[in-house]
Amino acid sequence: MKTTFRMMGIADYITIVNGLFGTLAIFFLLLAVDDMGEPYTQGGVLTDYIWAAMLCILLSAIGDIIDGPIARRYSKQQLLGGSLDIMSDCISFCVAPALMIFAMFGRWGEATPIWTISLAIACSWMIACGMLRLARFQYDEGGYVTYFHGMASPANAMLIISAAGLIWLQPSSGYGPDLTEWSCGICFGEGEKPYLDFIILPIMVISGGLMISDRKMSKLKSGIPMKLSVVQLTALLFGILHAMSLTHKDDAGIDLSGTSFTMFLFTVSLFLMLVYIVMGPRLVDLESEQTEQE
Repeated sequence: MKTTFRMMGIADYITIVNGLFGTLAIFFLLLAVDDMGEPYTQGGVLTDYIWAAMLCILLSAIGDIIDGPIARRYSKQQLLGGSLDIMSDCISFCVAPALMIFAMFGRWGEATPIWTISLAIACSWMIACGMLRLARFQYDEGGYVTYFHGMASPANAMLIISAAGLIWLQPSSGYGPDLTEWSCGICFGEGEKPYLDFIILPIMVISGGLMISDRKMSKLKSGIPMKLSVVQLTALLFGILHAMSLTHKDDAGIDLSGTSFTMFLFTVSLFLMLVYIVMGPRLVDLESEQTEQE
């Protein structure tokens, strides 16, 4: 035991906490199962546990951002850092988001079999791509580059959370047609019909593919890219906190009056994530130009 702790630096403790946040997110998802048995507008969509799981994943992402600089500046020993970081990221940004999606949209046996199977395959695909991404990260960092090859696993988690939160809130927003009667029997067979849940499938497939792609993605360490990253994380954080505040009930049931503002915050987060993905190589070039000027 003494030998293990002697091998650890300050950043390693932060990394362990990040992994525990991901584990805590999974625990919250298990607690959310009973709440999600209720109809959307009677509490199912606004269960505290789903938002708590999202918050834990977000806090893990913030911790992942700060443990690198701390390791380089304060940790004299970095013997365990690389391996710990990979294991922590796999739990927090691959397994936890995938389980979150399955818990949110799987509908626990009430959905059609083809929908459940499709969702399970998409979740498994994202976890497998995340594992490959993290394994490659170890290889790429050995030859240190100023950008990522493929989308980083924390960015994947932020994209999935932003999209999932927006889709999850949609049925309670009061906008658009009555999607509870939306007929998708041709696509998904007989059973409870998803609202706009199907949108999450291509998002997960594309997100997984981006993680194992060769596309250059900014590390968001300086200039405009870093500022956009701060805005995105801030919007997502306040979106989650605001969603948690909507779960309080009164005599009339769930108060959905602030749902549109929560959806706006998730939309901002999702939009900035899409900007990051679409402009990935351009942001890398922009950071290189700023570095050369300095």
